Amino acid sequence: MAKLLTLLLLASLACRYGLGRWPWELWRQWTAAPPVDQARRLLGVDATADRSTIIAAHRRLIASVHPDRGGDARLVHEANDARDLLLARLPQGD
Repeated sequence: MAKLLTLLLLASLACRYGLGRWPWELWRQWTAAPPVDQARRLLGVDATADRSTIIAAHRRLIASVHPDRGGDARLVHEANDARDLLLARLPQGD
């Protein structure tokens, strides 16, 4: 058991100094969906969505999850964050 723990410790240190990150940080990065993909899924738009499509999808989502209509404030914040993220990633011309 001690040999296994020593081996894991050495592998973790090698990963940290070789790649600049701890193994669990890399694992989280590999297993988590990128925020842009999550935002697109939440709003229901594809990768080619333009500004007007993103805004329209956001309005539809807000209309269904707003606290005044029995929704949750957390979902409103997530929808706003998704909209802001996708709009910020659009080229300046759009």
